[in-house]
Amino acid sequence: MESAGTEPESCPPAQGPPGSPALPAEEPERSEAAPEPQQAAEGVPSPAPVAQGRRPSGPGSKGQAKRGGAGKGGRGKRGSTRRAGEEGGRPARRAHVTVDSSKAKTSLEALKISLRQLRWREFPFGRRLPCDIYWHGVSFHDNDIFSGQVNKFPGMTEMVRKITLSRAVRTMQDLFPEEYNFYPHSWILPEEFPLFVAEVRMMKESDPPWKPTFIVKPDGGCQGDGIYLIKDPSDIRLAGNLQSRPAVVQEYISKPLLIDKLKFDIRLYVLLKSLEPLEIYIAKDGLSRFCTEPYQEPTLKNLHQVFMHLTNYSLNIHSGNFIHSDNVNTGSKRTFSSVLYRLSSKGVDIKKLWSDIISLVIKTVIALTPELKVYYQSDIPAGKPGPTCFQILGFDILLMKNLKPVLLEVNANPSMRIEHEQELSPGVFENVPSPVDEEIKVAVIRDTLRLMDPYKKKKKDNHLPDTCMDSKQRFPPISSRLPRSNLQFSKFAIVRSQLSENASDTKDELLEPGSTDQLEHDISKNPEASLPSLCLKQVFPKYAKQFSYLRLVDRMAALFIRFLGVKGTMKLGPTGFRTFIRNCKLSNSNFSMASVDILYIDITRRWNSMGLDQRESGMCLQAFIEAFFCLAQRRYKSLPLHEQVASLIDFCEYHLAILDEKRLVCSRGITERRAALVTCQPDGLHLTAATHAPLLNRMTAANKLTDYRNHRS
Repeated sequence: MESAGTEPESCPPAQGPPGSPALPAEEPERSEAAPEPQQAAEGVPSPAPVAQGRRPSGPGSKGQAKRGGAGKGGRGKRGSTRRAGEEGGRPARRAHVTVDSSKAKTSLEALKISLRQLRWREFPFGRRLPCDIYWHGVSFHDNDIFSGQVNKFPGMTEMVRKITLSRAVRTMQDLFPEEYNFYPHSWILPEEFPLFVAEVRMMKESDPPWKPTFIVKPDGGCQGDGIYLIKDPSDIRLAGNLQSRPAVVQEYISKPLLIDKLKFDIRLYVLLKSLEPLEIYIAKDGLSRFCTEPYQEPTLKNLHQVFMHLTNYSLNIHSGNFIHSDNVNTGSKRTFSSVLYRLSSKGVDIKKLWSDIISLVIKTVIALTPELKVYYQSDIPAGKPGPTCFQILGFDILLMKNLKPVLLEVNANPSMRIEHEQELSPGVFENVPSPVDEEIKVAVIRDTLRLMDPYKKKKKDNHLPDTCMDSKQRFPPISSRLPRSNLQFSKFAIVRSQLSENASDTKDELLEPGSTDQLEHDISKNPEASLPSLCLKQVFPKYAKQFSYLRLVDRMAALFIRFLGVKGTMKLGPTGFRTFIRNCKLSNSNFSMASVDILYIDITRRWNSMGLDQRESGMCLQAFIEAFFCLAQRRYKSLPLHEQVASLIDFCEYHLAILDEKRLVCSRGITERRAALVTCQPDGLHLTAATHAPLLNRMTAANKLTDYRNHRS
């Protein structure tokens, strides 16, 4: 992770020569956030708006349009009820969405600009009544929230720490090594230091010319803090007390792609809109952060030259060679689309490159979501009042010389600052606006809010337009399509802004006298009429069919959560584990319940000794996955690991479905007082033929045993 914790840079359109590629887009489609022409009544405030279609946004949502001018952000609230019902029954304007920005921290300025563009109501000091959206700068726990939507998931900060991310990806590498080869070989220190030494020695003995370089990254480090390069395991700084500050050591990518002889990385913004169902959006442009010294492959002489090897913005900003530029095509911070344009001019297959990057993002999120669901049910148990969540993530990606993308890290709190420090004189600094940052980050925040707008009806088809370009910056991005077998993007397409689309929709009206007044009236009712198209493209579930087979750990997490027992807990106790074994029929004469207890104790003790969360005792999800692997290997010895695991999951789901069916039949029998037909006895459920026949006819549970085989065929 050569760019660990860098200050994120953003994603809207890049301003470059005609033909400059922006993030892949599909064939021109209607945006999810774009207003439907026939929905003239969309402006009518809904009597009971729903936050993202899942949970009510809470009391105080309705009637918000009646408050025209409290607090800051008045420009977004002006005239909220004016013209309501005028001109022969015109529909009233929709209620303003309310946003609590009191915890926004460094993203505040970009958020304020976004809210002004959307004409939403901002509450910079909080609000006694619930808001529709809460914008936090750091963590889900910045505030106690019981309704609406919040821009952080519980547990996300913990999940993307270097050690936790490495463990999650390693689990997927065990199951699908070829699919997850985009993440460098990693070892966790201090617990895996002996393994690291042994494996490096073995690789050197088998390949004497191999002269590796490794990069050490502290687990909780950010902005490049504590990162250093080594050539041999003996060079690790053990004196720094790894116990108090654990770290990850990875193989260093010694042959990166260079531009102008400089190493660079990519910051892409990814919106996790929902966990269940899983929804992922990728910004159509990103930032490229450049080193400030010409790159050379690591040697003992240049290992410590951070401006050559580390792409962190927060480090290179202090280099005398750092170039601030308002041009997106030059400087030490550029748009990713400008880099793609240069690569395209040299004959690089941009379609395949975008295909690989989108695949990397989806696979990484699939690796993270199982444990995120455990955190989510802990903080917001089913049946407990709470908000729905969404989050913008910063993916740091490095391109190798062969154009293969490599994941460096994922940032839970990517910087959304739209200014940078400039030294006016020695020791005197001033914050100077950064046009590139503002252009990109404002678009990401604004369009994230548009997608999360609680007043919009959720549509069945989530179509997104082709560009995130501002209306003043219309040049061709790369159009995209991801076919079934491999993700590819189609040819270049000329981008049309949403303004031009709206103008064509109302062409006849604009030709009539007074059309300008009518257009201004329409824009005042629907601010989105004046906004550019969305800069975020949906990639999941749009391409779910290509990746569904990877979600084995997600299914294991569902089993884990089912048997947690106590709401709000994150660890499985011995009773819960025994119940899991018993209900799934996993014990037999060769694997007794005593063996089950020994397996639980051994694995739980080992994971607890790693210094993980000790706030509660029991088996964490990663320990449960290890135990599940052991059970799968014991039961299906002749199959590859991923088939062993898939077979055991099918087996467990089958027996649990049978159990649920029995409980349903039993509860129905008790409710309907059919004691003569259904009798629940301690040793099991005995059914008469009349009730047994429908159960057998449905065969829902039995079909689960063959699902994964049908998928492979």
